[in-house]
Amino acid sequence: MAEDPAGGGRRRPVTRDGDPADQARSAAARGRSDRLRRIRRGYDAWARVYDWFARATASVGDVRAACVDALDLSPGDTVVEFGCGPGVNLPALRDAVGPNGRVVGVDVSPRMLDRAAGIVERRGWENVSLVEADAERPPVAAADGVLATFVTSLFPDPYAVVRRWCELSDAVVVAAFVPEGNRAANAALRAFVALNGRLFDAGGDDPLGRLAGRTDAARRALDDHTVGRERRRHLFGTIAIEAGRNR
Repeated sequence: MAEDPAGGGRRRPVTRDGDPADQARSAAARGRSDRLRRIRRGYDAWARVYDWFARATASVGDVRAACVDALDLSPGDTVVEFGCGPGVNLPALRDAVGPNGRVVGVDVSPRMLDRAAGIVERRGWENVSLVEADAERPPVAAADGVLATFVTSLFPDPYAVVRRWCELSDAVVVAAFVPEGNRAANAALRAFVALNGRLFDAGGDDPLGRLAGRTDAARRALDDHTVGRERRRHLFGTIAIEAGRNR
């Protein structure tokens, strides 16, 4: 069972970081609350299918392995994964930091975290914590590495979110869909975004344009707020792995 980041000796698989409904009811707060509720419902509903799909495709294009490699973690490091989902990346992250390091998985979907908690409990990891929270308001103060795979497209302002990650971590790695590949790949991306349009706020006639804009915003944040930069392209150019380091 995972360690409770709040301490106090109590142990539980998932820590809850508050409910958006408890926050101030300004227009901005209501908008954020509605968006989080929409995302939570969407991912809760598809948690079982998403878990199966993510595990079935975990090695496709070496995307996930390349993300962990780009973090350049060392034994004993602390790494945070925003949007950890059902925990597909947790084994590789835990291997990278070793038993003396720390892994923190953050997600807004309780059902996704329940599936991730199953992995943590089955493997008996004492140094892996799971937190139900919004990545826009990180529940951690500092880390050696931050990972986010296919998450930045969910934020209305990815630049601001990634900037915060850069402020709290020595290394930030982001994987995102990039609608700059071949025609067939873009057709598949267009169908994916249309199917999940409410999650991405991808209304209007140009859903791929919205996706591209958010991917570019995350990239610019890394350009502006990290020193060392690296970019890799995978799966016919449709997935970009962006790495920024301040060490």
